Amino acid sequence: MRGQLKTGAKKAGTAKSAGKKSGAKPGANAAAKPVTAAGAEKQLADFIGKFQPDHQALIRAVRKVLRQRMPSAHELVYDNYNFFVIGYCASERPSDCIVSIAAGASGVGLSFYRGADVPDPHKLLLGSGSQNRFIRIESAKTLSNPHVQALIAAAISQAPTPLPASGKGKLIIRSISAKQRSRRKAQK
Repeated sequence: MRGQLKTGAKKAGTAKSAGKKSGAKPGANAAAKPVTAAGAEKQLADFIGKFQPDHQALIRAVRKVLRQRMPSAHELVYDNYNFFVIGYCASERPSDCIVSIAAGASGVGLSFYRGADVPDPHKLLLGSGSQNRFIRIESAKTLSNPHVQALIAAAISQAPTPLPASGKGKLIIRSISAKQRSRRKAQK
């Protein structure tokens, strides 16, 4: 079912994609117009702008660190109902994801797509599923922790599809859900 979207999602693309014009309403299952690199960056900035200021800054800081660590990785972006996600992938396929930034109103996390197989001698990874694990990111300094850096390095080295040795990965807006939970905590 590759290329299909859940009901209520709008497919987006890159300047490379051959999106078709559609008369569908926003949020319907329809191919979106092709997006230029600048357009994708603008969309990404808009998605991040939905969060409270401290989470916006944290998402941008984590993205900067991960882009520096994996410059050839493609960034696959999902603005879904529950979470905003930026996956760092060896190819344009979601199954080649290595790590993802996952953000919601309650905070920002770093998800390890195959985290159940990543050595974690310091027991930093959370979650109990058969595949995915994550850590909570309280500040960008979390990524400079040598134990977290070791987890990221292990995830990269164990990825079934290796990252390209050179080049710059693309920013690809994969889906936008028409209906979303608030990206900000409710005021008390």
